[in-house]
This record gives sequence, C-alpha cells and structure tokens, in this order.
Amino acid sequence: MSARPVDPRLLRYAAAARGYLVLTVLLGLAGTALILAQAGLLARLLAGAATGVGVTLLAGSLIALALVLAGRAATSYGGEVAALRAAATVKSQLRRRLIGALLRRPPSAGTRRSSGDGDDHGDDDGDGDGELATLATRGLDGLDAYFARYLPQLVLAVLVPLAVLIRVALADWLSALIIAVTLPLVPVFAVLVGLSTRARTRRQWALLARLGGHFLDVVEGLPTLRVFGRARVQETTIADMTDRYRGATMATLRIAFLSALVLELAATLATALVAVEVGLRLLAGHIGYETALLVLLLTPEAFLPLRNASAQFHASIEGVTAAGRVFEVIEHAADPPTAAPSATRGRLDLRRQTIMINEVVLAYPGRAGPAITGLTLTIAPGELVIVTGPSGAGKTSLLSLLLRFIEPTAGTIELAGPGLTGPGQGDRVGLAAVPAAGWREQLAWVPQRPHLFDDTVAGNIALGRPGASPAHIRDAARRAGADQFIARLEDGYQTPVGERGLRLSSGQRQKIALARAFLRDAPLLLLDEPTAHLDPFSASQVADAIAALSAGRTVIHVTHRPPADLPPGARLVTLDEGRLVTAPDGIPAAPAPTAGS
Repeated sequence: MSARPVDPRLLRYAAAARGYLVLTVLLGLAGTALILAQAGLLARLLAGAATGVGVTLLAGSLIALALVLAGRAATSYGGEVAALRAAATVKSQLRRRLIGALLRRPPSAGTRRSSGDGDDHGDDDGDGDGELATLATRGLDGLDAYFARYLPQLVLAVLVPLAVLIRVALADWLSALIIAVTLPLVPVFAVLVGLSTRARTRRQWALLARLGGHFLDVVEGLPTLRVFGRARVQETTIADMTDRYRGATMATLRIAFLSALVLELAATLATALVAVEVGLRLLAGHIGYETALLVLLLTPEAFLPLRNASAQFHASIEGVTAAGRVFEVIEHAADPPTAAPSATRGRLDLRRQTIMINEVVLAYPGRAGPAITGLTLTIAPGELVIVTGPSGAGKTSLLSLLLRFIEPTAGTIELAGPGLTGPGQGDRVGLAAVPAAGWREQLAWVPQRPHLFDDTVAGNIALGRPGASPAHIRDAARRAGADQFIARLEDGYQTPVGERGLRLSSGQRQKIALARAFLRDAPLLLLDEPTAHLDPFSASQVADAIAALSAGRTVIHVTHRPPADLPPGARLVTLDEGRLVTAPDGIPAAPAPTAGS
C-alpha cells in the first residue's frame, strides 16, 4: 500500500466518483463552519448564563444553536451518503477494469495453469484464481470504509484544525500558538504507527488471499479428495491457514488499539496545556470568560478530526491494500498487439496461406530450460498435422504460440501466400504484425477440458459465433453429434449446464466444444487432446465429429499417442523436450543432445 494518505490511482481509475468526492468536501466545509458557529454560540450562552442574562435574551442564541446542531447532523449524513456512493462507483469501475485487464492479457500470464503435456508456465505475478476472486469481492468491498469514513475524516482533518487555529488566533493568540505547536504530534505519531501497520496489513492480506485460493481449490476438488481419502488432511490445512490469518488480524487490531491510546494521550495532553494556561489567565483577569470558553470548546475540535482520521485509516487499510493489488493487475496486463501498417494491406485467409515456423525458441520465466528449441515447421493450407510426443515435449506450448497466448522468445512465425504484402518479402508477413483479434478469427480451438459457462446449452454453443441464429446453433450441434443428447435434456437447448458444465458428462462437454468449432467455421482448427479423458464410446463419437469438422480445413492435432493408421494425407510430427524428432518429411531428425554431450 502507498505511504501517501490518498492514493491518486483511486481517483484516476474512478473518475466518475469525483463528483461525489467534491460533494463530500463541500459538505466538510459546511460542517467546519457549523463547528465554529456552534462553539461561538455555546460560549455565548454559557457566558450569558454565568453573568445572569435572562433566558428571553438568550432565546435567539438557543434557536440558532439548535439549527446549527441540526445542520451538523444533516451535513454529516449527507457526507457519508455521498462517500458511500463514491465507494460504490469506485468498486464498480475497478471491478470492470480488473475483469477487462484479465480478458486482455494472455491466459499464461497470471493464472495457474497445468497442461496435459506438462507445460506448466508457473504463476508469473502471483495472481491465482483464488486471489483474483478475493480481490474482486472481499478485497474491494473494504473500500467502503476508505471512502465513507477515512476520506471524509481526512478532509475534516485538514479543514477543521486550520479553521480552529484561525478562529482561536483571532480570540487569543497565545492559545493558538500552543495548539499550533502541539497539533503536529498527532499526525507524527499516526505516521509512525502506520508504518508498522502497513507491513502487518500486507501480510494479513497475503494470508487472506492464500486462504481464499486454497479454499476455492479444495471446494472444486472435493469429490476427488473424498475418493482418495484426503479430505481430512485438507480440513487440517485450512484450519491451520485460518489460525494464521486470525493471528495476523489480531496483531493488526492490537496495533490499531494501541495507536488509538497514543493519539488520545497526545491530544489529551495538548488540550490540558491549553486548559491550564487559559485557567491561570482567567483567574488573573487577563482573558474574558466568553473568550476562555470559546478557546476551551474549540481546542478539542482541533484534535478530534486528526484522531478520527487515524482510527479510520486502520479500518480502511485492508481495502486500500486490495486496491493496490488490483492496480498492479491492471497496469501489468498485456496490451493487445499493435499491427504494423504493412499487415493491414493484405487479406488474411488461412484457406490459401501457409504457416511457417522458423527456428522458434520459447522459454518461460523461471523455467530451467526452454519449452521449445529451434523448431522449424511449415504447415500448408488444408493439411492435417498430427503432433505427438511425451509429456513436457512442448506440444501445448506450440498451440499457445499459434493461439497468440505467448510470443516466441526467438525465431519467427510467418504467413506466406496470396493476398499478403510484407515490406521486401513479397507475399510473406510476420505473424507478430497481424492483429491478434483478426488472427484468432481465422482459427477454432478445442482444448482438452473445454470451459462451459453457467449458461444454457445454446448460449455456450453461441460463443463460437456471437449472434448466431437458433437454426445455425442447432445445425452446428447436429454436425458435432450433440443434438441427440441435447434433445433428451429437460429444456433442450435452453437447459442450463451449470458452473463449468458440471451437469453434463465429459463427452457431452466435448461435443458442445466441437459444436462451437462447427459454428465458428474457421479455416484453422487446433485440437489439444480432445479425446484424452473420454471413455472409448464417447471418444469414438468425438473422433467421428472431428473427422467431419476437419474436412477442408488446416488442422493441427496434438495427441500423446499417434494413431495406428494415419489418415490419408496426414503428416506426423514428433516433439521431444521441445525439439523436433521427426522431420516434416517423415525422416527422423538428429537426436536432441543429452546433458553429458
């Protein structure tokens, strides 16, 4: 969290909330004026009563005092309402920006992925699904305290002491001098305590994010844990993490309570100094009774906003810490690749254009060796390429390169064929110069475990081509072999599939993914082990649908085991440790060097 009292990024990323914050400041100004008016009226009433002024003469002051008190209550209420609206606006905009940032950046950046072929990319910046869910919900909800309590008190902490000092100086310069000298003690102590609180709050937030992420993983994997008898172990683990989070929270609260004691002590001593010097001068007749009362009434008001701001800072620090993590995610999100002007002069059509992979190297941060080393491969239009190899061979990394989820560390991927123009290269252009959105319109992807959203069957199929008509959706399902089981569902195409499609079997989910691909009708089809986790009957049905889908398209099919009989015209490419073992023409390539060579 920033050491500054106000993080300007909260205002920069949530411009729509500035109106509410301006209203909060204006109401704070009005409240400050009412505080001064209340002290003056109360001093006049008390001094008048002490000197024997009748109630009739004080009636006007009493009515004015009642109106001032009502005004203070109204401004306080209005300020909190405006601040809460500002908090709601900020949270809404930050959540939208967070989701937008996650949608823009590659899947390999910031999500814990584990592919079937061992291409684990790690966690680049620590943003696991659990932490992101905690950030977007519990974390940003903590901004309510920041906007509704801390910011209004921060405004008052600036306005009220200054106004009180000016008003007291006009009445008694000596008391104003004492207040001016002792007033900085409160923010100094608050800063010293805040430095310690910030570090503890960071640890508290890290523990909460870890607990949320682990709990999410356990809930999702609960059936598997119960089958293997490991549920009790996870129960103990969650209990241990909860205890650590509780300990961190209590340590933070302990500092908050102790800081309140320190600040109260500093403010009380300063007020006592003013009271003593005013009392002595009042006894000596060097100061008037009404003036003395005014000074004594205003002195606590000078310290109160500072104490309240410090107390509310501790209440809001968790929300600001979470917002800081959201800013990191937003600012580190990968921007969509910008296409070079030369690429836009050509027409992208993979039905006629060749994909050329030239000496490509791919290395993941934190990984000992590259996932792909010196890969050279040419894929002609309409060709079926079957990529095989053991786990960790780099098969899924190859698909990630073609999906533009990641960029090569070295080497190039180019397109060649009619309709393309590249500077000095005739009909060839680098893939990096092609807009990612335009490139992905040319391909369809069927992963090992396709993700289904908590929507209807038709809604999930329509992701292949948003806005498709019901007739086109049904035709795609029929061609994917999914129409039969969809017809048996309770509400047919309008049946909700549940979170991640849990109401469907693995084979049914895979057929929905194939229906998406049929609906998309893309010239390049990428298949990542689409039958790896299916029973033989479902795998046979899905394989038949894939064969129908592959007709007339360029297909790259990743599989652990090569088929016993290659389809006519298919080409087998074998990878091992990121290197090409079987050359494009089927001749075995030179073996990869061993560690001792």
